[in-house]
Amino acid sequence: MHEGGNDDRRRGGADATRAGEDQEFLALERELTVLLRRARANQGEMAREVHPDLEPAAYGLLVRLDECGRQRATELAAYIGVGKATVSRQLRALEDLGLVAREPDPADGRAWLVHLTEEGRTRVQRVREARRARYVSKLAHWDRREVAELARLLHQLNSEMEK
Repeated sequence: MHEGGNDDRRRGGADATRAGEDQEFLALERELTVLLRRARANQGEMAREVHPDLEPAAYGLLVRLDECGRQRATELAAYIGVGKATVSRQLRALEDLGLVAREPDPADGRAWLVHLTEEGRTRVQRVREARRARYVSKLAHWDRREVAELARLLHQLNSEMEK
C-alpha cells in the first residue's frame, strides 16, 4: 500500500458522503446543464428566424427590448451579464440589420437609448409567438399550475443568480 492510502479512502468516503448529501444539487446541476445546452441551440434557431445574419447572443437583447422598451446599453449589458463592449458590438450589428435604433437619452444628453424598430418588433414578436406555441404544444399534458410553478421557480432561481 502506498503512503497515505488510508487517507485517500477516507477522502473518497467523505466525498461519497458529501455527494450523497448533495444529490439534489447534483441533480439540479445536471438538469440545468441539459436545459441550458438546449436553450443555446434554440436561441441560435430563434436568432436565425429573426434574421439569417443575427448572432444567437443578440437575440436576448431583442427580447429584453421587446419586453422593457427603450434602454441604455449599460442597462442591457448589466441585465444580460456581459460587458458594455460586447453589448455595443451586438447593438451595432442589430442596428446594421435594421432591427434596433438609437436616440439621445432625454435625461442625459451624453447617453443613448436603444429601441426596437418596427421591423425588429414585428420579427421578434413573430418568433416569440412561435416559441410560445412550441411550449404550449410540448407541455399540453402538464397541469397549468405546474407550468406556473415551474415559471415561478425559474424566476426565483434567476433572481438569486442575479445577486
